Amino acid sequence: MKLVAYLRVSSETQLDGFGLDAQEAVIQKWTKVNGHRVVRICRDEGLSGTLDAADRPGLACALDALADGTADGLLVARLDRLARSLAVQEAALAAAWRLGASVFSVDGGEVHEDDPDDPMRTAMRQMRGVFAQLDRGQVVKRLRDGRKAKAATGRKAVGAYAYGYRGHGTGRDRDAEPEPVEQIAVQRITELRRGGASYRAVAATLDAEGHCPRRAARWSPMAVRNIALRESLT
Repeated sequence: MKLVAYLRVSSETQLDGFGLDAQEAVIQKWTKVNGHRVVRICRDEGLSGTLDAADRPGLACALDALADGTADGLLVARLDRLARSLAVQEAALAAAWRLGASVFSVDGGEVHEDDPDDPMRTAMRQMRGVFAQLDRGQVVKRLRDGRKAKAATGRKAVGAYAYGYRGHGTGRDRDAEPEPVEQIAVQRITELRRGGASYRAVAATLDAEGHCPRRAARWSPMAVRNIALRESLT
């Protein structure tokens, strides 16, 4: 059978170690053993399994392959790669089945459509979806608890680091450290403000001297003001 493989990770560093390469490896092995052929691979990187297909280009790509006849079936490494929400899981499966496609997972084989004479089939599938949703909720809670514990120690817990600083370390030990190149600009702002230069004049000087802001093309007086105030300059 011609299959479209769908791969998904919810973050750049997949928490459970089951990244895109690992998913593709087990999928290729499974298809070889079971006599199927992967004709297209669709990926979603850094997207939550709670998102609908419309918000996941990779999943939409997989369903399109089923709709246009490129593939006859959908294959995922695990059902939780398809969805981490029971409602989304059932909607995605229903969409594939409506297109006349089969659905397979490497860890469970074919995911059969509902059968009124076999209600246990539906119950077991949905129980897997419930536990996938529970697992995601527990992961989110652990991360939230970790951020709270980190913030309680006075370290930065969430969000981007201020200009002049970058993240250092991993997990709960991650905290801000000076960013050498940006610190030069911060020190220059300090010097110019102490010399009586206006925010606009400081911005122009930074541009002329080649000091780069983090995201904009040029320095603005407001960006200079924010850094100056942070450094206790008025």
